[in-house]
Amino acid sequence: MSGLEFWYEFGSTYSYPAAMRIERLAKKRGVEVRWRPFLLGPIFQTQGWNDSPFNIFAAKGRYMWRDLARICEAEGLPLKLPPAKFPQNGLKAARLALAGEKEGWTPAFTRAVFTANYAGQKDISEDATLRAILDALGVDVEAALAAANTPENKDALRRQTRLRRAAYSARRPSPSGTSCSGATTGWKRHSIGLRPIDLTTGPHVYDSDCC
Repeated sequence: MSGLEFWYEFGSTYSYPAAMRIERLAKKRGVEVRWRPFLLGPIFQTQGWNDSPFNIFAAKGRYMWRDLARICEAEGLPLKLPPAKFPQNGLKAARLALAGEKEGWTPAFTRAVFTANYAGQKDISEDATLRAILDALGVDVEAALAAANTPENKDALRRQTRLRRAAYSARRPSPSGTSCSGATTGWKRHSIGLRPIDLTTGPHVYDSDCC
């Protein structure tokens, strides 16, 4: 089966509709998705930003929220604004998502965290929110938290963030997106959501305008 890497940040608005659709669409085309959480904060710092550009540049932010609402309406995705915070601190969630890869609950956990953020107005940095999500998925909460907080897992997230930062510096797309290798069909975030595109000239990193 061909492979696709999906890079995402839990505080990223456009990562939400992408995360909710990508696995279903990939499966239809025989493409396996590897979920790759990372942190945007260190990448923003290289640009001299201490906040999301959607907050720094007000006009950009106003457009983004209207655009996100249009996308979610078109895709039938729940959206309740404003979120509890913007941007949210996704560090704990990202560590958990990375820790869940071996046991296979990363996709479901990722979708649940995004839903809690953008449809439930929950603070996804709070332990109570993350514990409730893990418990609802039938995951051993204490074991998951322990695995997420090992030095090895923390280092793995730092490495993924450095990889994404290096890719961003080299290509200058928006930091979040999909990276595909060996696949023949993938998806790019457009104003109407995700649509099939040719990946025969891969590997690619696709701009998903995620900040």
